[in-house]
Amino acid sequence: MNVSLYIAQRYLRSKSSNNAINIISIIAIIGIILGAASLFIVLSGFAGLKDFTLQFSTIVDPDLKAETATGKSFVITGEELNKLNDLDDVAVFSKVIEERVIVASNDKNYFATIKGVDANFKNVVAIDSIISQGSWLDQKTNQIVVGWGISNNLSFGVLDYAKAINLYVPKPGRGQITSAKNAFKTVNAINVGVFDINENLNDTYVFASIDLAQNLLNYKPNQVSSIEFKLSNGADEIEAKQNIQAILGDKVVIKNRAQLNDALYKMLNSENLAVYLIFTLVLIIALFNVIGSIIMMILDKKKSLNTLFNLGATIKDIRKIFFFQGALMSVLGGLVGLGLALIVLVLQNMFDLVMITPSLAYPVTIKTKNFFIVLITISVLGILASKIASARITKSLVQAQ
Repeated sequence: MNVSLYIAQRYLRSKSSNNAINIISIIAIIGIILGAASLFIVLSGFAGLKDFTLQFSTIVDPDLKAETATGKSFVITGEELNKLNDLDDVAVFSKVIEERVIVASNDKNYFATIKGVDANFKNVVAIDSIISQGSWLDQKTNQIVVGWGISNNLSFGVLDYAKAINLYVPKPGRGQITSAKNAFKTVNAINVGVFDINENLNDTYVFASIDLAQNLLNYKPNQVSSIEFKLSNGADEIEAKQNIQAILGDKVVIKNRAQLNDALYKMLNSENLAVYLIFTLVLIIALFNVIGSIIMMILDKKKSLNTLFNLGATIKDIRKIFFFQGALMSVLGGLVGLGLALIVLVLQNMFDLVMITPSLAYPVTIKTKNFFIVLITISVLGILASKIASARITKSLVQAQ
């Protein structure tokens, strides 16, 4: 075994004759343990919040979505549909039409986005799971399903025949508008369901059959805003994107679930990074105790170091002793802290120790990536702290009596 490493291990395990040094060493180790545990718990907490948030935000997002590259819509041919049906990577796909509309009921108007979907849509996303009242719509009808926010703002419920619901869109064309009747295309609708996902989507979307949307917007049967895809089990996303792009060409842009929620992912990742940097700063402050502990140990062991020097040990070898001591203190303290954090996180998942609301436990997600991020962070910072402290050893210090 390396002599410097062996002596470092002995120094780490043994107590100093100076009680103050022992106290400083204990404080340093406790600081590392608590710092590592706190960082891992916080990263796991943010990972849990991220998963919890995305499960509601992405529940109506497909695996892949082909959006028009220019304008509001594109035309898909029968040949392209047949090629998409033949793709092994694609389990099912749905044609979609989206456009801004005015929803009117009882002299109230509300700006929303109509999403006309075909019969395959409920197989692409788990739409049934978010219907809080009523049921999903039937094709080739004037039925709609609205968000809870729209239903609340316009004061209508499910199958409320007493309240007329009208959908309006401006008619395309040029020239002066002579009357409101000539300015808007309108269809009557009946609400058969209310969905509840999150505040933004609840206040935005009105689902309808694709035929109703085509009629309202004067779209051709093969004219769509986008196509949403559900991939087959085990399908390679990158390969599927390339195959779909090859069929549909440059008229569409293919996006995955993360790209569809780009702003949300960026916000969550930025928050995660900010928390990591803040707690890393706390770790850096805690590691100052390691530097102080090692320097105090160096001063306490001056006689022993002088003996080692006289026996032939070089200044570099002596520096390695305290470098290894600090590095071992940091790595072992980090592993203990991670172990304690794992226990806390498992207990939280099992027994719901911390609650957000009386019925909702704080979500935590244990990720291997976060474990190694914390371990590498504490190891790198510990090594730097040990290097700084061990550099205090000089020839004059060792030779002094």
